[in-house]
Parts: sequence; structure tokens; C-alpha cells
Amino acid sequence: MKIYEDVTLTAEERALALVSEMTVEEAASQLRYDAPAIERLGIPAYNWWNEALHGVARAGTATMFPQAIGLAAMFDTATLYRVGEIVSTEARAKYNGTFRRGDRGIYKGLTFWSPNINIFRDPRWGRGHETYGEDPYLTAECGKAYVRGLQGDGPVMRAAACAKHIAVHSGPESIRHGFNAEASAKDIEETYLPAFESLVKEAHVEGIMGAYNAINGEPSCASPFLQEKLRSWGFDGYFVSDCGAISDFHQFHHITANAVDSAALALKNGCDINCGGCYASIMTAYEEGLVSEDDIRSACVRAMRTRIRLGLFSGKTEFDDISYDIVSCDDHKDIAWLCSLQSMVLLKNNGILPLDEERISTIAVVGPNANSRTVLEGNYMGTADRYITLLEGIQDRFAGRVLYAPGSHLYRFRSENCNPDFDHDRIAEALDCAEHADIVIACVGLDPSIEGEAGDASNEYAAGDKRDLRLPESQRVLLKALEKTGKPLIVLCAAGSAMNCEVACDALLHVWYPGQMGGEAAASILFGDFAPSGKLPVTFYEDTDKLPDFTDYSMKNRTYRYTQDNILYPFGYGLTYGTTEIKELTYENGIASVTAANTGSERVDDVIQLYLHDDADCAVPFYALCGFERISLAAGQTKTVNIRIDERAFTSVDDNGIRAVRGTHYTLYAGTHQPDKKSCDLTGTACLSVEITR
Repeated sequence: MKIYEDVTLTAEERALALVSEMTVEEAASQLRYDAPAIERLGIPAYNWWNEALHGVARAGTATMFPQAIGLAAMFDTATLYRVGEIVSTEARAKYNGTFRRGDRGIYKGLTFWSPNINIFRDPRWGRGHETYGEDPYLTAECGKAYVRGLQGDGPVMRAAACAKHIAVHSGPESIRHGFNAEASAKDIEETYLPAFESLVKEAHVEGIMGAYNAINGEPSCASPFLQEKLRSWGFDGYFVSDCGAISDFHQFHHITANAVDSAALALKNGCDINCGGCYASIMTAYEEGLVSEDDIRSACVRAMRTRIRLGLFSGKTEFDDISYDIVSCDDHKDIAWLCSLQSMVLLKNNGILPLDEERISTIAVVGPNANSRTVLEGNYMGTADRYITLLEGIQDRFAGRVLYAPGSHLYRFRSENCNPDFDHDRIAEALDCAEHADIVIACVGLDPSIEGEAGDASNEYAAGDKRDLRLPESQRVLLKALEKTGKPLIVLCAAGSAMNCEVACDALLHVWYPGQMGGEAAASILFGDFAPSGKLPVTFYEDTDKLPDFTDYSMKNRTYRYTQDNILYPFGYGLTYGTTEIKELTYENGIASVTAANTGSERVDDVIQLYLHDDADCAVPFYALCGFERISLAAGQTKTVNIRIDERAFTSVDDNGIRAVRGTHYTLYAGTHQPDKKSCDLTGTACLSVEITR
């Protein structure tokens, strides 16, 4: 038995032994994302690139959950942990099959470049729906739960998670390859880094991915500042570049002359694995004296250590017998449905919901997203074995007649190019449906083809970013025409970000990109089988013209912690069909005790949220989320829950980026939303508060 096969040794000891048997050229070859086999050592080829943002992606059939922003809207870390377990279990099942057949290709490995824990600071960012929203605490809690679920807690990891993209990264997409994000020490420590720190220290995330952009002049994938941060947190995993980011050094940042110099700069500054082609030049850099043998071997040890932790050189592991039968099984799809249900956010309801089926014989379902599978998917998606669109969910659930018309193209003025002189060519049919129906359900919004990553989205928007918060004009025209019919109008808006639908509707349900079971979940909410319970993980603003410039990375006038102006729907907001009232709040020894009561006549699912205000001069101006718990209450039921508040919640960050406890007087709020006047007015319920002196 080789030393590196001895499972009684640590992963570090085994990796050192393995790399010591490699030539320097062999060690360099393992730093490519598509690492070749080293046959004389029995090392098979391995492709590091795999994705699992909300299900095993790009590798065939898998259970497809709501997009990450929808998973955040659940405010439910226990379920998110379960999602991670399901994803990595399906990943092992798929890996077992492909490995047995000698398939070592892309998207077949066990190193997943997920989750995306960037802060969604600006609603125009096309990739924002890949994240867990705008709040550092919510992002960290969601990220930790998902990482723990993916990796498991055994001696062998079920899969290796990777937190991306460290760290000051959130658009614009069109200039990301050469953009220098300028951020203050306070904003970096207070907003952009906390989730990464939490995932390293508490969830022991195995991988960290750098971003395309530079941060205060240092490219993220070759940043001494970021590497020092990772060392100070005790990170002992591997660091990988975003795909093509190292070639950006010479092509767009213009800080190196060529691929050889770029590869050397990245390797010398802690980038172990290159997603891209520059590390094909590592040996040239070595021969020119730009990198040392120790640089190459140290990076290779970190890479092989991860593969060893996955059990890839350990003989048989506990995961080797997981069968493909588990992939997209009914139990997994039940969790996907639960996530879809808990993620949808009811923003408006004049009492029309839940629908009274006894008074409805015909429903008109219209809109370009009504029968769209694309809108269920999000990006970085796999292939579900079945999709239930919004239209199909309503058809399956409703016993009466359902009339359907697309009503408009998603964003073009006409659906049929053969009739170039006639815009809005699908509205007439939609109005016919509305005329013959008792109510109208309009399914509008965006989809991942026009909201997403640069290169993935081929559309009228700027490289996948949004121009503003409005619906495309084709849909605005449709909604105004439906509004004029006078028929009761319910809007289902699918989008991965904040939208302003600008329509006088009777109810508005934001469904995100809800996953393969999205249509069934939406119908369950519409017909009152289950109450809506999602909460906004981002602020819905009224107008982007009132926001700071997209390229401004200062947090001033951004997110609920730094502004209460220009708010359409606040962070943490979401209606349900009942009324949850907070009856009592106490705090002692780090534990908030919250008593909630359902004062309605039906069961209610809701989220208790805790916010803390700090009187320190350098604290955030308003308050910050510091705890939450999902709660279910039967009609008339009262329940008390205890929520731990981490000591970190009582700290503030000064202009030098130093975090410390500075406050002496704190106000702790508990409610089903944040304690701002807008939320209280919209929900009709107030938050309770207690004073804490330290």
C-alpha cells in the first residue's frame, strides 16, 4: 500500500506523500481544472469544474430546486441543509455511474463551485439571483447550511463545496473582466467579507473561488489582501480562479504582459487551481524562474488534499454504493416542492386570495411566463425529469375551466416576425380570455435568458444585467390592457430580483425562478391549500434612478441597513393568509425568547425575525438582522421559540475596518418583518422591542 493510500494518516500527510512522488511537471499538471491522469501513480484524470447552485447542474437529470435567491426567501436553514444533502447524494450517485464507465469529463466530478455568497447590493445585477440576497447575516446562515449539507460531517466528504466569488463582486456584468471595485475598509469588513469568514470558520468550506474583478487595485485571483484574510481565518482548502479570470490579468486588467506572467502572479499569490488555460504555462514560468518548485508543489498538495478528503484515493467509501435510483426520486421532489412553496412571497393581497373555488367557474391564465419551463429553471441548472409550469399547476389544481393565452412576447413587441407592422400581436387573444373568465392570473416577469451572467444571457439587456426595475414594455402594455378589463387581476411575477410591476392588481405573488415543482407550489398558494410564507431577502426599490451608480460599491443608500428611502417592499417583508402577532419578547444571556400567536382562523406559516440596533457611532444607521426562525401555528395557537443571538451581532466596524463591541445601548426587535414603518403599514402588525445595556 502506498503511503498516500493509508487512511489512518491525515489528508495533509497523505497529500504530501502523494505529491512527493510526482515530478515537478506532473505536479504542475494537476493545477489545471482538467487535471490529466498520472498513470504511473494510479491517479486518474479529474475535472474540477462542477456546479450545484440549486441542484446538480449541467450533467443531466437531477432534482431542480428554486434558484438560490428563492431558497434564501425561505428563511429556513434546516430545509436548506436538507437541500444540500440531497444535491450531494444525487451527485455521488451520478459520479458512481460515470466514474465506473471511465467518464472523467467536465461536470462529472465532486468539487462543486457553489454556493455563490456575494452580496446582492444592486438590483440591476443580473447574477444576483444566484445569491442569498443583500444581508450578510442571512447570506452567511444560508451559505453555512448549504455547505454543511453538501459536504456532510463524516471523515469523507460527500462533496466539496466552494464559496464564490471572493469578495467585492456584484456587477456590472459587462465590465467585470477589467473592473476595479473600490470599497472602503469598513464596507469590506462589515458587508462583503462576513459570509466568507463564517463559511470558512464555521462550515469549513473546502473551496474558495476568486472573482474576475480587482479589489482596490488587486485582482481577486492574485490578491495578497484576500489571501491574508483566508490565512487569518484558518482556511485549509483549495483556492480556484473564476473561469478565465487569470487571463484577464493581461487581457483586461493590463497588469501582466502575457499568460506566463499571469500564471506566475496567480500561483505566487495563492491560486491553486486555474479554471481556464493560463496554467498550461506554469512550466514555462518555472523554467523562466518566475515560480519555484515549492510554489508548484505547495499548490498541488492543497489540490490533492481536497481529492483525498473526498475519498478518491481511499479505496471503497461509504458513498460508493449510492445508486442512480436515488436521482430525482419522489422524496427529493417533495423537498423541491416544499422549497418552492416556502420561497414564494406574497407582496399584495386585497382579500382575493386564497381563491374561493365555489365562486369561480373559469380562470384566464395569461402572460409569457405562464407556460414557460425556462422560468422555472434559473441559471446553473440541471435537467429535471418533470417540470410543472405555472399554467400546468393551475390546470391540475382547478376543477373548472382554464383559458390560456401568452398575451405577449417576453420582451419583444411582437411574437410573429412575419407581421412586422403589427405590434402587441398576442393581446387580443388574452383580452378574449379575460372577457370570458371570472378572474385573470397574469404570469409575467423575466427569465434566465434575459437576467443572468454575461455570456449566458442573450437578450436586449446589458450582458444579463437589468436596465431598471420595470417589466419589459411588451408586458407592461399587456398588464395595462388587462387592468382596463375590470376583471379581478392576480399577478404572478417570476424574476430573480426586485421588480416594480406598476399595475393596480388585486394580488401580487413573487415566485422567483421556482424550480421544477414551481407550478404546483404556486397553485397550492393560490387556492389556499397552503399559506404563503416567503420573505424578501432583498429590498424591492421603487426606482433605480434614485439608487447610487451601479459601479459604486459603497453601501451608502443601499440595502435596508443603509437606507429607508425609495422602498417599494422592504427586506424581510412577506404576507400570509393569517395574522401572526408577537406577544412577548425577552432577552437573556444571548437568547431571545419570542412568543407568537396566530390570531386567525386558519393555520399560518411565518418567519420570526430579530433585528438589532446599535448606538455606536460607526454602527449601521438603522438595524441589522441577527436571528430568524420559521414557525407554524394552528388557528389560535400560541408558541414560544428561543433564538440564539451571536456575540458578533453586538459588534460594529469602524472606518479602519476594525470590528469590535463598541455600543452600550442596543434595541432588539422581534416581528414577522423588519421594524420600519413601511413594513408595519403594509402588514398591519408591529414589532416588539426590548432594550439591552452592556
